[in-house]
Amino acid sequence: MDIAIVGGGAAAVALLDQLAATAPGSGGVTVFEPSAHLWRGRPYAPDLDSVLVNSPPALMSIRPGDFGHYAAWLGERGPAHLDALLGQPLVPRAVYGGYLARTAETALATLRGRGWHVDVVPARVTALAGSGERPALRTEDGQAREADHVVLCVGAGTPEDLYGLGGAPGFVADPYPLARTLEGVAAGSAVAVIGSGLTAVDVVVSLAARGHTGPIRLVSRSGLLPYVWQRPLGHQPRHVTAERVAALHREHGAVTLDDLVRLLRAELAEAGEDFDDFAAGVLAAPSEDPVRRLRRELAAVGDPEIGRRVLQSAAHSVGPYAWRLLPEADRVRLRRHFRLATSLASPMVPVNASILMGLFDSGQLTVARGVREIEAARGRFRVRCDDGTWDDGTWDADVVVNAVNPPPRSVPPAAASLAGSLVAGGLAAPHPAGGLVPADPRLHVVGDLAGGGSFITASIPGVAAQAALAARAALALR
Repeated sequence: MDIAIVGGGAAAVALLDQLAATAPGSGGVTVFEPSAHLWRGRPYAPDLDSVLVNSPPALMSIRPGDFGHYAAWLGERGPAHLDALLGQPLVPRAVYGGYLARTAETALATLRGRGWHVDVVPARVTALAGSGERPALRTEDGQAREADHVVLCVGAGTPEDLYGLGGAPGFVADPYPLARTLEGVAAGSAVAVIGSGLTAVDVVVSLAARGHTGPIRLVSRSGLLPYVWQRPLGHQPRHVTAERVAALHREHGAVTLDDLVRLLRAELAEAGEDFDDFAAGVLAAPSEDPVRRLRRELAAVGDPEIGRRVLQSAAHSVGPYAWRLLPEADRVRLRRHFRLATSLASPMVPVNASILMGLFDSGQLTVARGVREIEAARGRFRVRCDDGTWDDGTWDADVVVNAVNPPPRSVPPAAASLAGSLVAGGLAAPHPAGGLVPADPRLHVVGDLAGGGSFITASIPGVAAQAALAARAALALR
């Protein structure tokens, strides 16, 4: 059996790790990845040390079910990167990239030792045809390869240029790597950061780490900052679990949003917590003053309540499975709270929250909500906003950094030609909510491009689970 893996980031690492653990006999694996940063993908390539892994170690294991895999690799490196408030090590993303690289190299060595032929091709796949007995891949440099199974691991999309600023001097269309994009930002310049999510947090923290002295404005439509991670308590849910969701599906033939709410209500009641109070607090977040809410979040890092912890964990573990069982009407209800759900499911780490709080308190950082227009004019940028932050509703910036999140399930620009060939050839179909759905059993998609998933961008646990499913599916058809 020959398996072709298109992409060489975290999803490919998870797939290789699964193949090394489960693949019987011998075969061939070919990985296609043009980047110089093999196995790291865009998120974990070399960058500033201020760009941190944004989750506790238990949620960063690339091996599903083995929550200590990453922590074991981290070993003695951990104490040097301890987030004192979280009580957990949070390393620079480039360090985590080293974990991915080590895991991939170990998997390749295992496969080779078992007699598998392994090849890494430093080229981008631009087309895939499935009309023959085996799918045929073509690379941008003209190479042609065939495989029995093809797994797409091409990563997530890139930020949209919502205000048409592309090409304007001083506009940063895609912030990563911040080591490169912030290099030319003058220390005293006025910087507008479009967005208020995790990417925006990375930009602000990295500006501060570089000694930026000028004003920084987070400008977005919602102004909603991510929640802040709370210290892990080791709570093991008894009700909000995949097993309970599966049981509901077997019993009733369907799972509704109300069913999931009842599971969470039971989980909180068992812990002596009130679901209605918890839900009211979550739903009030978008209307709160973001700085006041951030201060309260920081103060609550060590609080013993389990509600938010359970919901955050479930978003990445139970959520992807439950989402596929929900009726479309319930999915529409959840999509209405997209920004809130994202801020809750993907919180910022306390060390970054503390840096933001200090910048807010000093007056160097502010948040503007209701942004309706940003235009380039005479070498600067004028931001227009409806929330009354500025007397005349405008503010001028020297630099604008685009930190909006890519649309979920969007096709990365580098994979556009490949995706087009898949749809044109009938190997895959675009999902109405984004992403691709394989129409051929020889094609598999792992990561954010997998159509039909929830509106929350795929996390490491989700990617690892998808990789395990893809490995099993491919090996079952050998």
